Amino acid sequence: MAFAFIFPGQGSQFVGMGKSLSEAFPAARAVFEEVDAALEQKLSKLMWSGEQDELTLTSNTQPALMACSLAAMRALDDEFGVKVTDAAFVAGHSLGEYSALAAASSITVKDTAKLLRIRGEAMQAAVPVGVGAMAALLGASLEDAEAACAAGSQVGIVQIANDNATGQIVLSGELAAVEAAAQAARDAGVKKAMMLNVSAPFHCDLMAPAADAMQAALTESTILPPLVPVINNIQARPVSDPDDLRDDLVKQVTGRVRWRETIEWMAGEGQIDTLAEPGCGKVLTVMLRRIVKGLDGNQLDSPEALEAFAEKIKG
Repeated sequence: MAFAFIFPGQGSQFVGMGKSLSEAFPAARAVFEEVDAALEQKLSKLMWSGEQDELTLTSNTQPALMACSLAAMRALDDEFGVKVTDAAFVAGHSLGEYSALAAASSITVKDTAKLLRIRGEAMQAAVPVGVGAMAALLGASLEDAEAACAAGSQVGIVQIANDNATGQIVLSGELAAVEAAAQAARDAGVKKAMMLNVSAPFHCDLMAPAADAMQAALTESTILPPLVPVINNIQARPVSDPDDLRDDLVKQVTGRVRWRETIEWMAGEGQIDTLAEPGCGKVLTVMLRRIVKGLDGNQLDSPEALEAFAEKIKG
């Protein structure tokens, strides 16, 4: 059985995330304590009993999701003997790429938490509230989305931010331009084009100040060759060279998340038939069925789920 770990991005967070893992597994609890110490904040308390609005702040959400994913990975290793090196690849959606790198020992958990705090704050500060927007196109092809962006670009900046799955594409940019692109998509017969309730226009050129901040932060960070290849968002192909990984993390801030292509490559050339989503929820697992039919998706967000996956892997 060839499998890969896939790590979720923003949107999977909820109050209570990771609590059952912490209560069941000392190794998982140690990850939350490590992240709390790195950030000098009781992030775990916010995750388990805080207010949803505060947890949803980008600067909290990003390290929280990473902590939850890494807690699941540590427990899977410590309690059930399933290691990251048992997988052929790791990949992560947007901030999930940092979780993937941390899981593969390319970046320490401490440094990853600090980088994601910087990333979250920089992305939130890059564009004044109300200036940017994002929209989801459902039932649209990549060509439909590109045509909508061409129409919206006559008004201002608008780009494809996430190519998530077949028929699920997200646009990002200046509010008027995104609205114009969404209307153009509707006029062209796209099934649904809806504005999203987000705090900033992620993965577009408006995020350039955040990319500069990450360039500075990543230059000061140690990045080692990952224990298993990372399929990253920019190339949608295996990457292991630390310099390439660093450069692509900077490009990722303003660049497209090529998630559909990532899964298609793993299921094709990568020969992966099973994927496991450690951490929170099942957003990526649900997407799989819209990308490649027949893939075995596994959400690893509870003690029972970790045990069941370990039994499956070990046969």
